[in-house]
Amino acid sequence: MSISGLHVTLFAWLATALVAWVWRRLARTWPSALLAVPAPWASGIGGVLLATAYALFSGWGVPSQRTVLMLAVVVGLRLSVRQWPWPAVWLLAMSVVLALDPWALMQAGFWLSFVAVAILFATDPGQRAPVERVSWPRRATRAMVALMREQGVVTVALAPLTLLLFGQFSLIGLAANLAAIPWVTLLVTPLALLGVFMPPLWDVAAWAVHVLSVTLQGLAGWPWAALFRPVAPWPLALLAVAGGALLVLRLPWAIRLGGLMLVWPALFHTPPRPDPGQFELLALDVGQGSAVLLRTATHSLLYDTGPRYGLQPDASDAGERVVLPLLRALGERLDAVVVSHSDSDHAGGAAAVQADQPQARWLSSYDPDPARRCVAGQRWRWDGVDFEMLHPEAAHYGEDGRGRLSSNAMSCVLRVSNGTHSAWLGGDLDAAQEVRLALARPELRATVMLAPHHGSQTSSSPVLLNALQPDWVIVQSGYRNRFNHPAAVVVERYAQRGIPWVNSPTCGAATWRSAEPGAVVCERETGRRYWHHPGG
Repeated sequence: MSISGLHVTLFAWLATALVAWVWRRLARTWPSALLAVPAPWASGIGGVLLATAYALFSGWGVPSQRTVLMLAVVVGLRLSVRQWPWPAVWLLAMSVVLALDPWALMQAGFWLSFVAVAILFATDPGQRAPVERVSWPRRATRAMVALMREQGVVTVALAPLTLLLFGQFSLIGLAANLAAIPWVTLLVTPLALLGVFMPPLWDVAAWAVHVLSVTLQGLAGWPWAALFRPVAPWPLALLAVAGGALLVLRLPWAIRLGGLMLVWPALFHTPPRPDPGQFELLALDVGQGSAVLLRTATHSLLYDTGPRYGLQPDASDAGERVVLPLLRALGERLDAVVVSHSDSDHAGGAAAVQADQPQARWLSSYDPDPARRCVAGQRWRWDGVDFEMLHPEAAHYGEDGRGRLSSNAMSCVLRVSNGTHSAWLGGDLDAAQEVRLALARPELRATVMLAPHHGSQTSSSPVLLNALQPDWVIVQSGYRNRFNHPAAVVVERYAQRGIPWVNSPTCGAATWRSAEPGAVVCERETGRRYWHHPGG
């Protein structure tokens, strides 16, 4: 549903009509008023000023600002008696918005609103039926048909753009808008405005919003409410946007259907994956927490689900805000999820991930179901890549399923290897368990290691580092976190052994590939923007 500027436009229309009516009545007793300021000028300027006041009253959000600016540009052209073609009006409004807010280019709403307006202009038949007296049912039917046509055109045209911006397209958006726009325009907004003079009407408006919310939630609950597709490269995405516009323009169908050829490559784009026998490790930037995506040629595993951002029951988490958008952007369906232990910075996003990826096999060190526990000795092989659980031992679980060790010491330790290169992921394992593992399997090596406990001084013990001899260490920690991770003593251990390391605040999301073991790719370097803080 997209009606962000609709209430401002409706208010501006009502305000313009009201100012014009008042001005003409005033002219009966003060005729010189019309000579000084003609009614069109008074109504136009007054309508824009009142719309600006209303937008300020409603919070002065970015969509409201954009709507007010566009109204001011259009009214200014009308009052100057200039008949510009619609592309010129559209470009002028866009230029004014960008002159006052250049960062609007980075907002999805900017592109959605301006592209939608351009599509409506471009597909306008340009001819109006002669005025005739018809019954109100017929007028209502014509209005509904016109609304359905406009919404259908905008829905088709914006589908590739929404895929480009959000990696998804709402399949129930047309039905939602057809229900929401008349409801908000004809009921909610008038009741909210009249409530200024009759406050009890705000209760009625609140009831109307509740009914709409319940209806939309019901639509959103439909299993096929949205179509998720991997994010396509920019060239393919821009071609798809052009194809969506071509499909709805008033051109011969033979030409319009050519738009499908432009949409097709982006719609069925598949991101590249590792070759058979290779694997990829992507350490997400989730702040003070852990979430790592491991991918082989045809399988994927998520190690930890990121932190929960707050203590409130409705607090957001990295699973919903970081992990799931990444999985959708890559077109991933997880085969397995390993949650190292129950601490919130590792398991905070588990509920969101599990709800979105119900097909995945789950392993953790705190699940009461024995079949869903990580236990040393568990092994499986995907596409020529071996996955082995090294810790905890079965004896570390009590009869009630609870760990006999601390939560950190019970962390699931996973090793991934293709026989040549390997990755070692240890959750928040403490030094005592690190030493035990190193002495039990002294032959194990690690090309890349996820720093245990985010680089805490209680982990990354010298014994473990000497045994694994990692070529790279990736530290997942928060910017200026209160724990001072990674600890200076741990960083010194890395330096003494000549081990290069990267951490989330300076690297962002870190990617390591077994096919290119000598490099860790930092998203903050490859995708740097001028407003990015260096993270020091």
